[in-house]
Formats: sequence, C-alpha cells, structure tokens
Amino acid sequence: MTAKDILHKHNLIRTSCRQSIIDTLANVGAAISEEEIKQIIGDTYDRTTLYRTFKTLVESGIIHKIVVDNQLVKYALSTSKTESENHVHFYCNQCGLVECMPGAGLTMPDLPDGYTQTNAELIIKGNCKNCNR
Repeated sequence: MTAKDILHKHNLIRTSCRQSIIDTLANVGAAISEEEIKQIIGDTYDRTTLYRTFKTLVESGIIHKIVVDNQLVKYALSTSKTESENHVHFYCNQCGLVECMPGAGLTMPDLPDGYTQTNAELIIKGNCKNCNR
C-alpha cells in the first residue's frame, strides 16, 4: 500500500511531509527515531511541521510511537495487528534495533475494580538474532 493509499484510508490529506515520513518508515522496514527520519528526508521541513505531522500520524493510527526509555523514542508504521491489539516490541541492547513482535502475545493482568485499560505495551530488551551470531 502506498503512502497516498494509507492517507486516503485514514481520511487525511496527502502532504509531502506526511508522505515522506510514511515512505521512509516503509522503506526502512523497522522502527526508527525522529532524528533518523530527519537524516533520511533532509532539512526540507521545519521543526513545527515535523512535530505536527508526527502527532497527526500517531493520532490517526498510521504510525505508532515506541518509548524505549526516557532518552529513546522510535516510530514504526502500524499494521492491522498493531492497531487492534496490545503488542510487544523488542529492543536490541547492542545495535539499537526496535521491532514489533506481532506473534508474541501479551496477556493482560486483571486490574483492580475501578481501573480501565486503554492500551498496553511491553518492551523486551536483549540481543537480536543478528547480534547473537
């Protein structure tokens, strides 16, 4: 599916910034940071445009934000699986790779009375298959 198709599916107007971010994430095929995205697309867009575009794409469910820790946030394209369920991410301590793990189930604990879950995210940290070779 192209960036144009994705934006149309989510009833968003196609802008060059939205298309650039979606295309970049699709081409890389893994979660990457805002800084890495900026390095790939260049200095075409100002900080405010990028901020608003990331916010819109996250809110619409086109991309999702992965908070690895208070220093590292990465973004990945959402799929039907990541949009519809709580899911697991894997962070490689050696190379910094962040991947969605759609096959890894996330069983939610029972919450006390009065608590309501909106979403859940689990980050497993370790070494990826490439770093383990």
